[in-house]
Amino acid sequence: MSHVGVGPRAVMRSVAFLTAGVLAVPALAGCTSEESAGKPLAAQDVGAASRASVSDGGTLRWAVDSVPDTLNTFQSDADATTTRVAQAVLPSMYRMDENGSPVRNPDYLESAEVVDTEPKQVVVYKLNQQAVWSDGREIGAADFAAQWRALSGKDSAYWTARNAGYDRIEKIERGANDLEVKVTFSRPYADWKALFSPLYPKDVMGTPDAFNDGARRSLKVTAGPFTVKKVDTKADQVVLTGNPRWWGAPAKLDKIVLRAVPRDERVSELVAGKLDLAEIDPETADEVTLAAAPRDPATGTPLMGPQGSPAAGAQGRSAAEALRSWAVANGSDEEAAEEEILAREERREAEAKAARRQKALSGFEVRKSLEPAYTQLALNGSGGPLADERVRRAVARALDREKLAETVLKPLGLPAEPVGSHLALSGQPAYADGSGALGEQNAKEARALLADAGWVRGGPVKKDGEKAAGAEKDEKGEKGENGEDKEKKKSEGDDDGTYIVGEDNKNADNKNPDSKNPDDKSDDGADRESGEKHSSGKNTAQGGAPGAYAPKGTAAPAGSVAAPLAKDGKALTLRFVLPSGPGSETLRTVADRITDMLKDIGIGTEITKVPDESYFKDHIAAGEYDLALYSWPASAFPATDARPIYAKPVPAADGSLNVAQNYTRVGTDQVDQLFDRAMTTLDQKEARDLLRKADSRIWAAAGSIPLYQRPQLTVARKNLANAGAFGFETPVYEDMGFLEKGAQGSRPSAPSTSSPSSSSSS
Repeated sequence: MSHVGVGPRAVMRSVAFLTAGVLAVPALAGCTSEESAGKPLAAQDVGAASRASVSDGGTLRWAVDSVPDTLNTFQSDADATTTRVAQAVLPSMYRMDENGSPVRNPDYLESAEVVDTEPKQVVVYKLNQQAVWSDGREIGAADFAAQWRALSGKDSAYWTARNAGYDRIEKIERGANDLEVKVTFSRPYADWKALFSPLYPKDVMGTPDAFNDGARRSLKVTAGPFTVKKVDTKADQVVLTGNPRWWGAPAKLDKIVLRAVPRDERVSELVAGKLDLAEIDPETADEVTLAAAPRDPATGTPLMGPQGSPAAGAQGRSAAEALRSWAVANGSDEEAAEEEILAREERREAEAKAARRQKALSGFEVRKSLEPAYTQLALNGSGGPLADERVRRAVARALDREKLAETVLKPLGLPAEPVGSHLALSGQPAYADGSGALGEQNAKEARALLADAGWVRGGPVKKDGEKAAGAEKDEKGEKGENGEDKEKKKSEGDDDGTYIVGEDNKNADNKNPDSKNPDDKSDDGADRESGEKHSSGKNTAQGGAPGAYAPKGTAAPAGSVAAPLAKDGKALTLRFVLPSGPGSETLRTVADRITDMLKDIGIGTEITKVPDESYFKDHIAAGEYDLALYSWPASAFPATDARPIYAKPVPAADGSLNVAQNYTRVGTDQVDQLFDRAMTTLDQKEARDLLRKADSRIWAAAGSIPLYQRPQLTVARKNLANAGAFGFETPVYEDMGFLEKGAQGSRPSAPSTSSPSSSSSS
């Protein structure tokens, strides 16, 4: 379950990360806010227990991926451990609930509400009167104002990674008393609850020097149940201890030690008794589950393996093999007998070691849920075959997303439903399945789209000095048959070409569903979105549903299925870039399944495996790929956090392309406009409708194909309470601890492992 790169806050999509190794589809017209967003597919699994049943004291040793380079979550090198520390030691006005929605944190905030919208939006925060920093000073308007100035983007001396939302604030002032903070916005901002979580003291935010360097290796002033005692780079750990000035429910633990332990070493550290809690990969989860399984009283071997499968005997040897070994060891062939005796001794030692390992692991249990993040297939639309929207749609419609989800999630006993939205996950208010805008899996339609794009079977393929399509960027761009620039040609009389199933431009007076009217406008009268255009105009399939289909009457060409698709002397081959690290096995398995699905429609792939450390920076962010798998965390504030991921790339001043975080390089003006409108409306229903429309258009552009929600596997000591696989919900650090003798924590009921149609995966 390893990943590369993290976001500054758990719910923010600031940096993509890998999914490695653990790394009814309504049309847009049906996407209304009245639709149910559903429930989270899996509940959190933390060994929940009441505070009364948790003993006081003790140290929790928690494996993390790294000791952070900074404790300031607003800096570009912040990582997942930065976020974990901030959650334990700093104020957050809002925290996430079990559905991934923001809820007021009463330890810091008595209330917060929009008190004015005209002429400006004004929010008044009323703080908990007991809330103080660890130096005894009250939390107040000065801290809010210092954070706003640092993150507003107006002073470049602050090295900030993000300023979304803070750049919309006009002023911050003291309210009716010291416990009130009045925030006035220069522009309406729907996601105002995303701000000041976490909140740093003015000591950190007050000057550029303090912001840039003052909170990298220490946080002298905090205001959570824990405080930072030490960031120990030599021991690779961060030590948190109880905050004596904490006014809330007192922390049950004396200490939390966040230890940087590589994922492939965690099981050894668990066996050695040096860890209490760790995220793990599926192989380790199987081993821990097996160790905790019921055992045969006579042999001591587990009766059942993971997923209820019969467990193998010692070292997997059958009774017949044991009998044969005895016979050889006691036979007349002295040389063979001596070799077998030595082999039996080695097996006994290995079995004894395995027994000790199993005994050590029997004190742990696997806690699992689904992470608030999803894995996607990214299609680089900046050049090559995937610059053609029809080819991207063909790739998308070749994928059986249910089978891909099953591949990852079903073996783990987790719900294996494909993700239906780019902007939210099941259970979140903004969630609705928008995949119908692209169309369901259909290999025949995918082949027809490729044929319409000019890719035909058995076409001539140049071999001398020819590189596969997608192996390198085509910097010159595509030209027409007469050397004419295709973009120029397509701009003459064509529409915007971004088609969404269920959003055809129907003319009531036109009796012929196949006729075209160049003067047609989009249904909602919104600004026309830009994007790759289809030379044949707007398409409709046989059922009249527009969007994900080649023009009516376009048939996939006959011929051998093995014959490659080709165009202009080039075979249709896409470069599929993958990480090569030991934690990326699951990711590579998913890639193999995708490769087979694309092969079925005539698309070839070239798998390129690269080191984990260079995968994102040198390939994904640099655009050096055709296909890639990576993940985005879900956000409670998609209008703010998702916009940079799907915004249309724009030229920078130096002539380069500014893609922000849109590493697929696929975007449209209309998607940008929908995000902007969702960000400024204070009507939650309207905001959800706008986000769902934006999601449908993102699906239609086929630059990013969500596949499955990531699995979250943790191993925890059986007596550890209120810690494990947290799902959407923000951890409650003060409630974590070890159970009193005889007490037991609760576990969620077993999740369903089947989707409405057949299955699921992560």
